[in-house]
Amino acid sequence: MSKEIERKYLVDTKAWNPGPAIGTRYRQGYLSIDPERVVRVRTDGRAAFLTIKGRITGITRSEFEYPIPLEDAEVMLAHMRTGALIEKTRYRVEFAGRVWEVDEFEGENTGLVVAEVELPDEAASIAPPPWVRDEVSYDSRYFNTNLARHPYGEWDHGP
Repeated sequence: MSKEIERKYLVDTKAWNPGPAIGTRYRQGYLSIDPERVVRVRTDGRAAFLTIKGRITGITRSEFEYPIPLEDAEVMLAHMRTGALIEKTRYRVEFAGRVWEVDEFEGENTGLVVAEVELPDEAASIAPPPWVRDEVSYDSRYFNTNLARHPYGEWDHGP
């Protein structure tokens, strides 16, 4: 069984600069947002994947991903998804021996920038890059499934 163990952080957009990293634009939607199993369709314009994720415990959950025809994915995103379409550009940046994925959200989640780092186990130590701020690994508002249900653009961001 495949496991996903990741920590998630907000990004200081004034300090963040992707430098030479080339971003990949993703469009993704959810076919199921049940807490026991999440089913996601994602495209990058060239390829598409169906991903099934199990219940999250701490920062760990089971994850299975399979390639699917791009045309099928486009139909699922247009007609079968629940909630908002998640649109983002992802940058992969190496820092202190780890690969960080930085997502700059677009569409209904414009303004949100989140960094994730996958780990071999929950106790693994990390050295955060200088452009990360608060950890939000345990704040479910920042899960992509919840951003589809309650987009960042609808949040009360204060004065």
